[in-house]
Amino acid sequence: MTSALVFLEGSARPQPLVNDLEACGVQVLAVLDAGSKLVQGVVRHAPDLVIGEVPQPGDALFETTQTLASVAPCPVIVFTHDGDAAHIERAVASGIHAWVVNGYGAQRLRPLIQLALARFKREQALLDELKDVTTRFEERKAVERAKGILMSARQVSDDAAFEILRTASMHSNQRLGQVAQHIIQSAHFAEGVNRAGQLRMLSQRLVKHWLLRLAGVQAARHLTLQTESAQRIDANLALLGKNLSQPTFGDLLDRVVATWKVLKKALKAEPAQDQVGPINALAEQLLQDAERLTASLESAGSVSPLRMLNMAGRQRMLSQRFAKLALLGLLERGDPLLQHQAAMEAARQAFEQGLAYLNGLPLSTPEIRRTLEDATQGWQALLAGADHVHRPAGRDRLLRLEGLATASESLLDLFEQLSAQYERSMQMLMG
Repeated sequence: MTSALVFLEGSARPQPLVNDLEACGVQVLAVLDAGSKLVQGVVRHAPDLVIGEVPQPGDALFETTQTLASVAPCPVIVFTHDGDAAHIERAVASGIHAWVVNGYGAQRLRPLIQLALARFKREQALLDELKDVTTRFEERKAVERAKGILMSARQVSDDAAFEILRTASMHSNQRLGQVAQHIIQSAHFAEGVNRAGQLRMLSQRLVKHWLLRLAGVQAARHLTLQTESAQRIDANLALLGKNLSQPTFGDLLDRVVATWKVLKKALKAEPAQDQVGPINALAEQLLQDAERLTASLESAGSVSPLRMLNMAGRQRMLSQRFAKLALLGLLERGDPLLQHQAAMEAARQAFEQGLAYLNGLPLSTPEIRRTLEDATQGWQALLAGADHVHRPAGRDRLLRLEGLATASESLLDLFEQLSAQYERSMQMLMG
């Protein structure tokens, strides 16, 4: 049995309409005395159609039926005395399927109900077709974008990129568009993790170059490298601010920005021994703030290979942190020295654990394996450089300090390459 919700306005009387509907086999679920209650009534009773008697309709009727079409669409019939052409157009546009002028006859109710039901069914079919076309169009755009990512990442042709997508679609039992969206999302979060991870490294690299200037080691060169690091932080923060969701990551990014402003200002002064502690404390705060942001991005990405990228990025930071702590051990005495030595040992252990993790990953490429081999040798060179600078001071002290700086920069370059290789690798993109 067809069910209906009846609403009345103005001088309309409920009983004749209700009796006629029941006489032709329609179950009246409820009668509302105002159209303003219509949406709530439909949501509550879920009728097959809505029938209203509104002698002189106003704007409120069209607004209500338009809301109903958006929230809980169903067939709508309105009996009225209003034959205004403009109102008929508004009625059709607002989701009314039958606008019946000058009342109704009981014998016409069933045909009118069938007409409204048929129009509603056709309307929903057209909307479904439109939705399907829109979805396929959006998926096609996603596929083109994903192909572009794969072509850039793997240096393959358009046809080869499409074949990669098609194969992944078959193996994962997902639509091509779903696989494409997965690649796009993975690439988006991969860039975010990489950029935020760079902030961790740069927080340590800045202080390393500042300490080398304080120690009198090629001050002009290390000022240039310090300035370059500061510019990279500014560029990364600008990009992250543009690409990240403010509601999701805004508070974490704001912390990084606030700490960076204070540290950036402090670094503009000439290096002085009494500023070693405050400068390093600010750098440690920046490191912690960037770590929280990076971890949040990795978690939000929900793609396991982001851990590879995060770990490679963390190795960049640890290489600079180890060199910075080695320099601090030369420039400070007492309790700070003991703290730096303990932190240096923790950085060494963390770096070697990270290196073992990356070397043990089953997903790799020849390019990645070669870079990891070079990084292992570079780490040994950095360890040797740190050991050399802690020997008794001599005439070659500045040369040993510069050797430490060079070894740390070489190792950093290798892990910058490795992070880029992970970011664009097929394994990372496909998840």
